[in-house]
Amino acid sequence: MTDLASRIPVAFLLRSACVLWISLAATFGGLRAARAEESTAEAASAKDSGWLTLFDGSSLMGWQDTNFGSPVQAALVGGAMELDFGAPLAGVNYVGNQLPHGNYELRLEAQRIEGTDFFCGLTFPVRDSYCSLILGGWGGSLVGLSCIDGKDASDNETRTELGFDRKQWYRVRILVTDKLIRAWVNDKRVVDQDIEKREISLRSEVLRSKPLGLCAFETRAAFRNIQWRPLPTNDASK
Repeated sequence: MTDLASRIPVAFLLRSACVLWISLAATFGGLRAARAEESTAEAASAKDSGWLTLFDGSSLMGWQDTNFGSPVQAALVGGAMELDFGAPLAGVNYVGNQLPHGNYELRLEAQRIEGTDFFCGLTFPVRDSYCSLILGGWGGSLVGLSCIDGKDASDNETRTELGFDRKQWYRVRILVTDKLIRAWVNDKRVVDQDIEKREISLRSEVLRSKPLGLCAFETRAAFRNIQWRPLPTNDASK
């Protein structure tokens, strides 16, 4: 009997081997890609660990309208907290039980819907006082902290200019410690302020926003994805 192997063309064997090799390579390549994606997802999840949600878009629980003397009330619209035009201010205060304190980060997304003045006046605790991050004030583009040594965002060293388009979401993040305040808009650092031996305070108009609040000046605005997390001691200066 003739050996079976001798009757199979060499070319056929080579083609079969190539097909098998390609199949194995694709399989292991797919596994490597899947594992890489899993690692990336796990890293992202770890990076985001520790964030506490203050507003998740499903209800206004934990928030109340700030008494600025205006009849404007916050509304839940498409998963966001929306403020209509104030007279001149409209805002909300956080009244829940997860108030930021100590060294921490806070992040949110904010949008100017209509108007030309500040659409995000974020008031937050700092040490034993409070401060406000202003986005889009004094004509629509001013960014800064109010107040440092009694001077507001238009008149202290944190003042900068940044363009803001209507109906566009902006990612906002602040980092607060006993020694500094930093702020980012869409990952661009806009504030890096040493506050050691500096007086931190609020403008009188927004005193009602403390301890944690959001307001807008003659502007329709919206906010979503409001979260904060405490900072470990070794991260507090980063």
